[in-house]
Formats: sequence, structure tokens, C-alpha cells
Amino acid sequence: MTDVILVLVTAPSTDKAAELARALVEEGLAACGNIVPGVRSIYRWEGKVHDEQEALLILKTKDVLFEPLRARVVALHPYQVPEVLRLDITDGHGPYLAWVRDNARFVP
Repeated sequence: MTDVILVLVTAPSTDKAAELARALVEEGLAACGNIVPGVRSIYRWEGKVHDEQEALLILKTKDVLFEPLRARVVALHPYQVPEVLRLDITDGHGPYLAWVRDNARFVP
């Protein structure tokens, strides 16, 4: 297991995903954010099934930054209940993991 994690966040548009990614990277909560456009989400909300286009934001950060990153996503996100899922990384390319560690440098 490494100290690097992925965080998945869906957003209503690529522009909103980019806005979130930029804020989180600028604030040092994430080293990187990748935006995957054209995600189709089918989900139940308030008793109805919805079928919507979204964008998926994949963030790379350190495990110790998950809670402040989660709190910041919730504060910035337009959804009432935003998706913020942590995926632990068991292994990876050493130089890339080092780069994430060096660039996720949030200082409260």
C-alpha cells in the first residue's frame, strides 16, 4: 500500500470539473486532476430515476489530505450530495508516486 490515493468526483459539466480541479490543485490538496467528459450517469434521486451527462474528475493526492480535500469538494460542489470516493493505491510507478507526494502539499 502507498500513501497516494485517487479520489473520484462527478460533476455536472467539464467546466465545473475543471473549476474544481483547478481550485484543488492550486490549493495543494491534489497534485493532478484528470477530467473524463461524456460520462452517462443513471441514478436514483428523490424517488426518481435520472439519466444525465456528467464529467468524471479523477484526483491524485496523498491519503493524509483526503479529509481536507473532501471538505473542500463538498464546499465548492453544486450538488447537494456530491460523489467523493477514495480509492487506495497499492502500488505504482515510483517516480510518479513521488511526483504526487511532492505536488500535493496543502498547508492549512
